[in-house]
Amino acid sequence: MTTETPGTLPDGRPVPLMTGDERTMLESWLDFHRATLELKCRGLDDTQVRLTSAEPSGLTLLGLVQHLAEVERNWSQRVFAGRDVPPVFEEETGYTLTPGRGLDEALTVWRREIARGRELCAGRSLEDTGRIADGPMAGLEVSLRWILIHLIEEYARHNGHADILRERIDGVTGV
Repeated sequence: MTTETPGTLPDGRPVPLMTGDERTMLESWLDFHRATLELKCRGLDDTQVRLTSAEPSGLTLLGLVQHLAEVERNWSQRVFAGRDVPPVFEEETGYTLTPGRGLDEALTVWRREIARGRELCAGRSLEDTGRIADGPMAGLEVSLRWILIHLIEEYARHNGHADILRERIDGVTGV
C-alpha cells in the first residue's frame, strides 16, 4: 500500500493522509490538529490571546498553547520515555498566565516539546509501552498507539475550544 500525501489546505495546514499505514495516518492526524491550534493563534497579539471566551471560564488561547506544551511533555517524556522531568511551566497544567510570557515564547516552548516527543518516539513500535506515573491512572501501562490516539483526542477537543475563543476575539471562524 502506498501513502499519498494529499498536500496542504489553503491556510497552510497539512491534510491528514487518506490512505497508508496506521502509524503514518495517526501522525498525520496529530500534525493536522497541532497545525490547527497554531492557526487559531495566527495573527493575534499577546493581549488578544489572553482574552477569555465566557465567564466564569478563564480559558484563553495562550493558556491552551501552554497546556498543550505540558500535554506533549507528559505523554512523550514522562509516560512513554519514563523520564522524571519537571513541568514545562511553573504552573503544572499550563493554563495559568503570567505577565511576562507571551504567545511567541509559549509557541516556541510548545514546538520544542513536539520536537522532543517526535525524537523519543522515532523508530519505536506502536506496541511499545510506557507507564503512567501519577494521577488517578498511576501505574497503568499504555502503548504508543494509545498515546497517539489520546493526543489526537486532546488536540481535537481543545481545538474546539480554540474555535470559540478565536471567534470571540475577532470573529474568525472555521476549522
